[in-house]
Amino acid sequence: MATQQDLQELIRLLTVSRKMPMIQAMGQIKALQAVDLKSIKDIAEATLDVVKSAIEDEKQAKALQSACKAMLKRGGAGTKRDAPSTSESSTSKRSKTSSDTNDLLPGLNPQEQLSPQELEASLALPINLDEDLISRTVLQTNRAPLVLAFAVEVLRYTMPEQPPSSRLSLAQAVVSANSRSKAVSLGLEKGAPAEDEGWGTGQPKVRIMGRDVAVLKRGGYEWKGEEEVGGAVDDDDAASSKTEPVEPEEPEGPPRTHPFFLPQPKPEPAPSSPVWSTSQPVSLKSSTFVARATAITSPSHRQSLLNSLFASIPHLKTATHNAWAYRTTDARTGYVSEASDDDGETGAGALLLRVMRELSATDTLVVMTRWYGGVMLGPDRWRLMRNVVTSALTERLRKTGAEATVGGEAVWGLDLEAMRGKASASGGGRQTGSSVVGMQIHSPQGARAYLLKSFASAPAEEKVQDASPSKKKVVKRTQREIDREKEENLGLLLGALRLLFDSWADHLSPADLDRRAWSWYVAVRPEVDVGPSGWGAKGLLRLEDILKLRRNETT
Repeated sequence: MATQQDLQELIRLLTVSRKMPMIQAMGQIKALQAVDLKSIKDIAEATLDVVKSAIEDEKQAKALQSACKAMLKRGGAGTKRDAPSTSESSTSKRSKTSSDTNDLLPGLNPQEQLSPQELEASLALPINLDEDLISRTVLQTNRAPLVLAFAVEVLRYTMPEQPPSSRLSLAQAVVSANSRSKAVSLGLEKGAPAEDEGWGTGQPKVRIMGRDVAVLKRGGYEWKGEEEVGGAVDDDDAASSKTEPVEPEEPEGPPRTHPFFLPQPKPEPAPSSPVWSTSQPVSLKSSTFVARATAITSPSHRQSLLNSLFASIPHLKTATHNAWAYRTTDARTGYVSEASDDDGETGAGALLLRVMRELSATDTLVVMTRWYGGVMLGPDRWRLMRNVVTSALTERLRKTGAEATVGGEAVWGLDLEAMRGKASASGGGRQTGSSVVGMQIHSPQGARAYLLKSFASAPAEEKVQDASPSKKKVVKRTQREIDREKEENLGLLLGALRLLFDSWADHLSPADLDRRAWSWYVAVRPEVDVGPSGWGAKGLLRLEDILKLRRNETT
């Protein structure tokens, strides 16, 4: 079965080594998958006739198979988590495009639509977690791409529900806003920012590294990562049912009087047969998540409801974690009481409450169950927990007629300056936030391309082919070698940031981690001249300095 890494390696081989446009590469990959050639290894070991059945041009088929064999011989396939280099021949520093042609991949025609899995795979970034190599690496870069790298990586932890394409777009929005503010302060640009002139008014905003960013919701975009939905929980879990009666329902008695009209309200007994709304189970790397939600009118009912649930579904007792949270509203005062418990899944209770607040869910108890599969999931666990909890809650809220705005939707970062510039060029007026068609977004492809080309190795002593004083020739490298080195450097930088954020993720809230990210960036950013002379200037970035910011056990 093909893995995400197999797909990434194939994309890299076709777009980088063979200089094939991304759309053509994805079409060729689909043709290869149709004949069960799903990885570089499969292609290298297959007969030429099989490869030709997918690629009709014999010359191209032979060339592809030779390239796959060469890749295997070098040990470049399936040995490390490299990502494909940029497929665009030229991408501007601040690439902008309209989102109204193709929501998945802006700039493409609808007939060239990629699936969410294909889109996210094409935007993958390299990662290298070798601490020894990281600590010995010194890069040369300017500050803007470093902000971009920090923002992309911190979003894995603060907004794990966002797909990689959204993280790249949001991170580029942060860089764009910061760069313009800095340019204005240095006198390089004049005028108020587009946001102050009303551009993006009415659009939702998210806060990233201390800056509010206007966003555009990607309606209907569903990204599931590598997890599998459904079919992973035993039959007695009744996971395939959206709602499940915990016990056979008894005939309804006479209607109760609402507590508001009672002179001295007393806690109602917990219902003997509560109905739980259940999410589909989601599995990733042998870990399985599922959530359930039911009505609760008093905090005192919490334990009896949990006991009833576990008695009806004994299989839940075998789970590694059964985290829960509830929110109830006092009928007289309107005061909302809430509580939660992690049950060993650090931060789960707080996440459950946060999702409930986003959905305005009250008088509700939610239970999130996880069977741990033995493999740490990192930030993916936050996304999976949010997804199953949101599913269970929205199903229950829908059944009670409550209106809820689902949190965690995929979004684009809006490019307000481009929107203003486009309107000025066409003579149009200010565009309000209620108008979606034609809104300009920060392209994830542009952000990725910017990252891949921005981190060179620090200058070193000249390498010579002949050490004799009379003959010293500098070794010239090809552009491909330079690009590959920059890609590897990016992987080391992202690896250093991953190690940094991993060390703090379970000890800081998402908001605190977001605030810390900016201070960490300031602590390690390259030193440049103060004033206009330092605008865009490059300096040295020592990755060891990033590792020193990691949390110590005694912190």
